Amino acid sequence: MQIIKINIDGLDSANLGTSANVRVGEAVYAIGNPIGYEFRRTVTSGIISAINRTVKIEENEKIVYMSDLIQTDAGINPGNSGGPLILPNGEVIGINSVKITSAEGIGFAMPIDVVKPVIQSFVEKGNFDEATLGLYVYDESVSQYLNANNKFTSGIYIAQINTDGPCYGKGLKEGDIIYKIDDKLLNTVNDLREYIYTKSPGDTVVLRLNNGRYEKNVEIVLGKK
Repeated sequence: MQIIKINIDGLDSANLGTSANVRVGEAVYAIGNPIGYEFRRTVTSGIISAINRTVKIEENEKIVYMSDLIQTDAGINPGNSGGPLILPNGEVIGINSVKITSAEGIGFAMPIDVVKPVIQSFVEKGNFDEATLGLYVYDESVSQYLNANNKFTSGIYIAQINTDGPCYGKGLKEGDIIYKIDDKLLNTVNDLREYIYTKSPGDTVVLRLNNGRYEKNVEIVLGKK
């Protein structure tokens, strides 16, 4: 991500809203450049048709999941990615991301609350060093894709621990549920992502784990992604 300074005075900037309060049925607009430069500055309208959606996509010959996305029927096409999803009052609530090509009227945006800490870091420090736990984690709904027996009511599921990440060898196991980081309760991957984005590599966090047989705290020094 880059922060671009435009050397023109008198321009108004869009206000960043919050994605925490969005509701299904709210009207939204998507802005972007679908299909390329020829159709630049295109505005499409629609509604928020669902929240907390998970999309399975193939990336670098691997299956990955994008979690907790805002779903909209406002037209989003290749080229819209990176454009804002806004409410009628002009507040930005998401960043347009992906579209399901096998269906019409189903597009997705990354919630703005996930993006805010990244923007703030660029504004304050001029860069963003992404901290990482070195984990692949999923919400309960996504974990059902992996194992139908993965049933839990709160927290997020550890699907994989990177061998070169800061959590490896620290007592975490695949299948553990992380339900708290420091004092923040976790119910979605975005809850974790938003919190980690406020941290820097080298910071220490405490994970609260539960796997049905035990609960324990694990102290982790964050790595750099």
